Amino acid sequence: MDQRVSKENYYLDIAATVAERSTCLRRKFGAIIVKNDSIISTGYNGAPRGRKNCSDLQFCMREHLNIPRGERYELCRSVHAEANAIIAAARDQMLGATLYMACLNPQDGSLYPGTCSCMMCKKQIINAGIEKIVVRDTPTDFRVVNVSEWIDDDDSLSGKFGY
Repeated sequence: MDQRVSKENYYLDIAATVAERSTCLRRKFGAIIVKNDSIISTGYNGAPRGRKNCSDLQFCMREHLNIPRGERYELCRSVHAEANAIIAAARDQMLGATLYMACLNPQDGSLYPGTCSCMMCKKQIINAGIEKIVVRDTPTDFRVVNVSEWIDDDDSLSGKFGY
């Protein structure tokens, strides 16, 4: 008898599929917001509507300047996956919701483990009222982060960059 996929991995599979729409040359992120077992919205990282994507230009300013992950996002053309999912949802639907996120390597489509939301996205997730984040690390392994931890442990005061 086949074992049924867990609910977390079901939603993470969907987030990974959403990531395939990403236009980023460095990392392809996909995010979905789920509440009461219903998908509220989805988002992937890509340029704002109407602007050319990095994949169209075949150029990434952050890559060109050799900027480490998690730093200097003001130079990035993309709106992040979490932000796009939040933009597409009504706040009352996000209160107490869960955001599922997966990251893929653009070169070969493999999972990119150990990722997390950047400081900008963390602030948006907190203000959206999202309760927890589930981040995929392997096809079956994931981490669960309670957003209240980001409030209690305010990393914006640490002086550390990246994630």
